[in-house]
Amino acid sequence: MNARRTAFDVLIKSERSNQYSNIAVDRALEASDLAEKDRALAAAIIYGVTERRVTLDYYISRLSTRAVEDIDPDALCAVRMGLYQLIYMDRIPPHAAVNETVALCRKNLSGFVNALLRAYMRRGSEIELPSEENAPAEYLSAAYSVCPPLSEKLIAEFGYDRAKSILQSSFDTPRTTLRVNELRTDKGELMRNIKNAVPSDISSQGLKISGSVRNTFGFDTGMFFVQDEASQICVNAVSAKEGDVVIDACSCPGSKSFGMAIDMKNKGKIFSFDLHKSKLSLVRDGAKRLGIDIIETRVGDGRVFLPELEGAADKVLCDVPCSGYGVLAKKPELRYKNPAVSAALPDIQLAILSNCARYVRKGGTLVYSTCTILPEENEKNVKRFLAQNTDFRLEGFEYFGRECLSGTLSLYPDTDRTDGFFIAKMIKNG
Repeated sequence: MNARRTAFDVLIKSERSNQYSNIAVDRALEASDLAEKDRALAAAIIYGVTERRVTLDYYISRLSTRAVEDIDPDALCAVRMGLYQLIYMDRIPPHAAVNETVALCRKNLSGFVNALLRAYMRRGSEIELPSEENAPAEYLSAAYSVCPPLSEKLIAEFGYDRAKSILQSSFDTPRTTLRVNELRTDKGELMRNIKNAVPSDISSQGLKISGSVRNTFGFDTGMFFVQDEASQICVNAVSAKEGDVVIDACSCPGSKSFGMAIDMKNKGKIFSFDLHKSKLSLVRDGAKRLGIDIIETRVGDGRVFLPELEGAADKVLCDVPCSGYGVLAKKPELRYKNPAVSAALPDIQLAILSNCARYVRKGGTLVYSTCTILPEENEKNVKRFLAQNTDFRLEGFEYFGRECLSGTLSLYPDTDRTDGFFIAKMIKNG
């Protein structure tokens, strides 16, 4: 009951506050006295219900005479939890899934919740999803738990089969990827001491682990930090070296600044900017843990020109705010964000890129990156920038033994097994 109560409370709180589930889970579990097994159950239910919400609501709409939006929020949360356990958690006995979920509810709601869960047990197998042939967008929405506008957008950009493949991969549970802090250790030492670590097959500095990061050997002593392989490739494309002056225009939470500082052997200067002052503590605290002292954090809007930095940087990285559709597996709430909400982002991204390009010295490097897969934020934006800034050109690059001759690289979770990510490397003509 304690695990389910924790899950119920976190889901209700996340729904009301629009807080990301991973943040809510971390805080709730840290504050709880749950045993490890119960922590795992609570986390599984929270993430699972969040990730499968559209699918669960589809079933609820077929089981209930009330519209989903008319159901009491507490009752709706409980039904989602119960259905998730019945459909996706085969190690939990159905009677436990039903009875212990119903017990979470106020007395005036328990009968409704009990009736819907038992209705699913009787006839859930008879409920059909929308027709894949006749209603492809509706099918992808219900089957892969994304809002209909997102399924429509992915079909329009990639075609039905590829959209399905991308959404299918969003249910994969990626192992956590670490970047070795070569200022303090090497990959060999970490692999000898982290028993479940395996080397990345994409990044020479990457290790994949499972389990708690904070309880992993080397965390407290700053021997590594968390960074997806796609992000490591981005840092590799920047090619920062000892003595460089580097600007990280949108730096928080800091992993790219950390990676560049390590590549620079902690010699040179990195200006790490972010629009939000409160977030910059993540960069400062991370740098301190890793033993990095060449990073200077500053509050700044990447669209606002700073005359003192004009032509001052050897390398500039613009990892711009984006729609985030490349990281659905890590941020399941993004499944329910209508792409129309992000319609203004390409112009904001272009404004950041165009402004920060002024900081690059002649012969210097400008790297643009996003964690989305939408072309208007990626390839199309780079084409717009190059058309307006003829003193820049794309530059091919190598990353960990592979080549990207075109200067632009798109990574996808279904084919590359990384975050969905885009990287463009450009050089300012000398």
